Amino acid sequence: MDRLQHIFELQARLDAEIEKNHRLPEYDLPTWVQKEALAIIAELAELLEEVNFKWWKNPHPLNRDALKEELADILHFFVSMCLKVGVSAEELYRAYLTKNEENFRRQRGLSSRGGYSRLEGKLNE
Repeated sequence: MDRLQHIFELQARLDAEIEKNHRLPEYDLPTWVQKEALAIIAELAELLEEVNFKWWKNPHPLNRDALKEELADILHFFVSMCLKVGVSAEELYRAYLTKNEENFRRQRGLSSRGGYSRLEGKLNE
């Protein structure tokens, strides 16, 4: 089985169980997206805590397992958001491929979007 598809299926089952166990109200789509985005932001903050972003505190050793756990938490909420807005694993994969190709064009100065041309950068120097 495709791993991304498997992740989407596991998340759909988890979301269904959470909704059943917590008797969540019927939120509209924009509210769900806001809730999922806020959850991702909270998990990103926890990830930052793991990498000593507070320069004013004594650093602690990096805990790779804790980093993986925070990244998995972020993925949980991200995939849940995809499911709620109706984006399948296949659609996300194809969107990623398209965006990745564009990002390479941007880095090579070949994008039609402004701000990425190598010539533009030299003109600003």
